[in-house]
Amino acid sequence: MSQIILKVENISKQYRLGVVGTGTLSHDLNRWWHKIRGKEDPYLKIGAANNRSVASKSSYVWALRDISFELQQGEVLGIIGKNGAGKSTLLKILSKVTSPTQGQIKTKGRIASLLEVGTGFHPELTGKENIYLNGAILGMTKREIKNKEQEIISFSGCEGYIDTPVKRYSSGMRVRLAFAVAAFLEPDILVVDEVLAVGDAEFQKKAIGKMQDISKQDGRTVLFVSHNMAAVQDLCSRVIILENGLVTFEGDTQVGVDKYLNNSEVSKGFVDFNLDKEVFRSKFQKFEIQNASQEIASSFCSGEPMVFVVSVKVSSEIRNPIFSLRITDVNNVSIVTWRSNDYVDEPLQKNQLNDFKIKLSTSGDLFLLDSIYKLSMSILDGKELLDYKDQFISFEILPNKPNDRFYSITRRKSHNSIIFNEAKWDVVNQ
Repeated sequence: MSQIILKVENISKQYRLGVVGTGTLSHDLNRWWHKIRGKEDPYLKIGAANNRSVASKSSYVWALRDISFELQQGEVLGIIGKNGAGKSTLLKILSKVTSPTQGQIKTKGRIASLLEVGTGFHPELTGKENIYLNGAILGMTKREIKNKEQEIISFSGCEGYIDTPVKRYSSGMRVRLAFAVAAFLEPDILVVDEVLAVGDAEFQKKAIGKMQDISKQDGRTVLFVSHNMAAVQDLCSRVIILENGLVTFEGDTQVGVDKYLNNSEVSKGFVDFNLDKEVFRSKFQKFEIQNASQEIASSFCSGEPMVFVVSVKVSSEIRNPIFSLRITDVNNVSIVTWRSNDYVDEPLQKNQLNDFKIKLSTSGDLFLLDSIYKLSMSILDGKELLDYKDQFISFEILPNKPNDRFYSITRRKSHNSIIFNEAKWDVVNQ
């Protein structure tokens, strides 16, 4: 029977906005007066939700509110959510970097944390000296560290710099060495924040493999925070979704990832750039996604005809106009790119509104898996970039029905490549 190695009960964390410190003298006196009378801290009853995009009317904010979960020995838990959702705050509390405002944590065994680049490393000490320092902090004896020393150095790939002060390491080298120390000194619970993104692709692959090994083979527990959904799916057996400091989902990894990705905002299939006050002298006027009936739409079935229409107006003549459109998936991997080089050969006249239309031809239909996709576009005059909109609009591909002729598409993970798909371009002068 699996053993519970970590239990989190009603963890909450409150911060004061706008100032450094715990509060004012009047607040401290008020807390003291309530305390001697045996009453609850009055400032725990107030505070705004953790929403970074909205100005708060309160001077207090709840970074986390009533977080509870349990972890079995050998389990890998993924914690996902948007920036500012409270993920790093939760890991810092679990690692005892900071204390919770309310709630309690029960653990068994040692916890090793990898929260930020170079955390716990002394810049003046060499890489080897920092290995022994971190091991001692984790409660390891000198003999235990020495037995693992060569494995740590070899895994990190920093042999050439191991006797060099850490202050001369790159951020990637620090992450390599820090992860190797945390993983090879055999903690009972390994806490990893989004620091692996600093490392290169080779090291990320090694790190994911090592975390799988210490979980499955050594029976150790891992808490993993990442915005890389592919890594979360490969590594984690369960996920928690945090939103504004609250748990909105806890359960199966695939279900949680799908829920998180599908919560991304899907546009209405239309963007009017002239309404954006932050856009100054944009070459693009508006953009539409149309279905086969020439209606604006934002949801399609895989293989269903799609038409992208962009209106362009320039203040001076463009003699060699090149328009491009790119589709990327939720992991920011390019799926397909279209360029108008061979289709648009007429100059764009000054102050004339032009509609570019890209229609997927019968032989070039694009079959996408059900997910959220984003569009980016640019316009050039030859090689000179005139305007660029990055992931400015999104659309959704819906799951196909079992009796659909597109149902036999093989599901596969996105790969890092760009496909130039066959398409037809039309330019309409208005």
